[in-house]
Amino acid sequence: MLEMLSGQRALDPNRPNGQLSLADWAKPYLADRRKLARLMDPRFEGQYNSKQAFQAAQLTLNCLAGEPRSRPSMKEVVETLEQIESMKSRAREARGGGGGGSSRDRHHGRSGGGAHQRSSPRAGGEPRGRGSRAANGHAGKAR
Repeated sequence: MLEMLSGQRALDPNRPNGQLSLADWAKPYLADRRKLARLMDPRFEGQYNSKQAFQAAQLTLNCLAGEPRSRPSMKEVVETLEQIESMKSRAREARGGGGGGSSRDRHHGRSGGGAHQRSSPRAGGEPRGRGSRAANGHAGKAR
């Protein structure tokens, strides 16, 4: 989840000293709502709900707990992600746009209907490395 939020790999020997481990470097940013924007993948270009991003960051922080018993189960992770996603759906319905897709999506010729895919290739057009599963920073529902 941290890789999806930040757009960075968990271990990167090219990062400066003290930042080799993404988890160690990111924890202070995940814990502070005001610092979270500095951690977020710049390819989002600020186009995300900050409340949902902070909830995802809190979930990520829980997943990084040092004591394994303190970490949420995968069931809890999925349930929390579904709650975060449902916030987006409720907000869209409250604005009267229950038909799927935002006005930004329609403006850019994207169709609505649930999962919004961001096409943000990595530098040089190479794929993200773990399939298309999370290139958009959003988790899909578990099947």
